Amino acid sequence: MNREYHRWHSPALNREMELLVFGHAGAKVLVFPTSLGKYYEWEDRGMIGALGEHLERGWIQLFCVDSIDAESWYARWAHPGGRAWRHVQYENYLVDEVVPLMRLKNANPFTMTTGASFGAYHAANFAFRHPELVRRMIGMSGVYDIRDWTDGYHDDNIYFNNPVEYLPNEHENWRLEQLRSMDIILVTGRDDPNRAGTEHLSSILWNKGIGNALRLWDGWAHDWPWWRDMIRLYIRGHD
Repeated sequence: MNREYHRWHSPALNREMELLVFGHAGAKVLVFPTSLGKYYEWEDRGMIGALGEHLERGWIQLFCVDSIDAESWYARWAHPGGRAWRHVQYENYLVDEVVPLMRLKNANPFTMTTGASFGAYHAANFAFRHPELVRRMIGMSGVYDIRDWTDGYHDDNIYFNNPVEYLPNEHENWRLEQLRSMDIILVTGRDDPNRAGTEHLSSILWNKGIGNALRLWDGWAHDWPWWRDMIRLYIRGHD
């Protein structure tokens, strides 16, 4: 299996950033780690192994990025406005630096985003803010309301990075058309504390005419053994 390590100084973040690429061809997949997670998390947790056939056959190519959660939403020492601004800089890194690398490595036009737990927030928010770049989003056991990380503070950067706030007010036809053409797969456990939030996001999307596949798994289902099964099942569609 093709495995590549990339590192460079990010102008958007003014720091070194690292990522791993797995696979040689197929649909591009932008992979976000769980809260405070690292770019090698999916490799360490067996997610790459779970997708071994998909990678070897050239069905998908994974781009596993690092998080900066410790400098953004989880930086409890910082003002919430500063946390949100650091996240904006992270998004600029993704759009201006990671996406061009993905295009350079792979000309396949089909791009997905995915992640589990807090990584599902990143996958969903990136996809919903940039629907012209993403064709499928897979959120596993996700949290989609960022206000628990903002200490009651609110500004435009928080609003425009909180899917449950900005999606109900989305009115631009071109963006709605892009969102309606996206495959959106939301998976969570029936006993997962994030279930209500996942169902709420699904309802918001349907209310805007944006179809999505809501999948409830038995039990808690909020850990790597379940996520390995989930990603194998949903990476290629709404099975």
